Amino acid sequence: MKRHLFFGLLIAAFMQSAQAQTYRNPVIAGYHPDPSVCRADSDFYLVNSSFQYFPGVPIYHSKDLVNWELVGNVLDRESQLPLKGASSWLGIYAPTIRYHEGTFYMITTNVGNGGNFLVTTKDPRGAWSEPKWLKQQGIDPSLFWENGKCYMVSNPDDGIWLCEIDTESGEQLSESRLIWRGTGGRYPEGPHLYKKDGYYYLLISEGGTELAHKLTIARSRHIEGPYESNPANPILTNCNQKGQGKQIQGTGHGDFVQAPDGSWWLVLLAYRNFGGSYHHLGRETYLAPVEWPEGEWPVVNGGEPIDTLMTAHLLSAFVPEKKAVHTTFDKPLGHEWVYLQNPIVGNYETKNGTLMMKSHGTLDENNQPTFVGRRQECHNIIVETEVNVRQGRGGLTVYQINDGHIDCFMEGGEVKLKCRLKSLSADCGSVKIGSDKVRLRIESDGLMYRFFCSAQGKAFQPVGEVNCSLMSTEVAGGFTGVTIGMFVENGTADFSSFDYTEK
Repeated sequence: MKRHLFFGLLIAAFMQSAQAQTYRNPVIAGYHPDPSVCRADSDFYLVNSSFQYFPGVPIYHSKDLVNWELVGNVLDRESQLPLKGASSWLGIYAPTIRYHEGTFYMITTNVGNGGNFLVTTKDPRGAWSEPKWLKQQGIDPSLFWENGKCYMVSNPDDGIWLCEIDTESGEQLSESRLIWRGTGGRYPEGPHLYKKDGYYYLLISEGGTELAHKLTIARSRHIEGPYESNPANPILTNCNQKGQGKQIQGTGHGDFVQAPDGSWWLVLLAYRNFGGSYHHLGRETYLAPVEWPEGEWPVVNGGEPIDTLMTAHLLSAFVPEKKAVHTTFDKPLGHEWVYLQNPIVGNYETKNGTLMMKSHGTLDENNQPTFVGRRQECHNIIVETEVNVRQGRGGLTVYQINDGHIDCFMEGGEVKLKCRLKSLSADCGSVKIGSDKVRLRIESDGLMYRFFCSAQGKAFQPVGEVNCSLMSTEVAGGFTGVTIGMFVENGTADFSSFDYTEK
């Protein structure tokens, strides 16, 4: 009997372990901070902050929470997204996406250009409405419905405040009420409300979106409180003894979602360090399993810190893919392409497979510069473009912020490499080409950016290199991450292709 019981338990344990699968974090790499997720039937949709970039609020679709496809940008019109003067400290902060009775809602903050607003759609891949501006301020607003009422939470006055709103007009229907100040960590923010087993659960972030970032949670029998703090707070942080040696740090700003099979999951932001305590790819989107027994507090990843390699009972098998994208300019640019602030449309023209760009100011000036690029989503990449500079300078930039970028460009028959960092501007290399047409190349391994050029079909030759840490948030600053793109200053240039490859 004991032997049969032993073998039965052994078989059960084997079957359970066989069902568990591994997946890689981050699930959406590169500058994709402040994730929020919702489920509509068997489909998941996720949005991220976009700060000073246009279009804003990228939206992703998934069937399994691990594999995500970029299907659009929520804010794709200037009437929805005015970005005058926005830097990577300003613009669109943490959005929340929710699905309620057949309608998708996205609520967010445009810092510096209007405050809190919401937009709606029936089709998350299509057009979203014009903004409905909201009275209650603070950042990181979120929505919750119950009994025909819609509640909004955000964080004015260094706490989490609740009010009822009319989603049709944006009108505030009740006075704002303070419901929780968190556990004492700085910057209580990123609030999300859920109801489960008769409790209202309030999930927030504390500690600031840096090393001390953490997730804490409270609950109440009444939506207006009082809220009781979880004795086991924080429910997730990598800023502790268990997590201090991991590449992933800054874990926080999360959102729960329940899958069709009843399992619970958490999407959250974190970042990966490269070459020490530096991160240059930005805050990324991560996934963690959640255990949430009836009437009890949720437990994220078994109470352990999250890592780059995770094991969980996934919704489907995960097959990682490397990206290799060849862009020619014979059709409209894909959803992954972004501009700095609202683009001056007349400065970008595609004709016969060529992108013709005309300058407006400089990258340093941060006033609608002529730039179009994409997020760097992997530390190990190769980027190439071919450019013909008709006047001024044009080429590739590794861009973190307006006073933190590395530019490799053609000017006056010479390829030049310059690094701008705060008040410093350094020449980092040059190669005389004797031609206005050149192929530029960037290679990176997560530690160094290396720049090359080639003219008239000849082999690539090195121009120079710059340490990736100079473009990190810790050095250059900002709330975003590196984007790599094409730019023009003081003239015009034609680009015939753009290649982005992850190694």
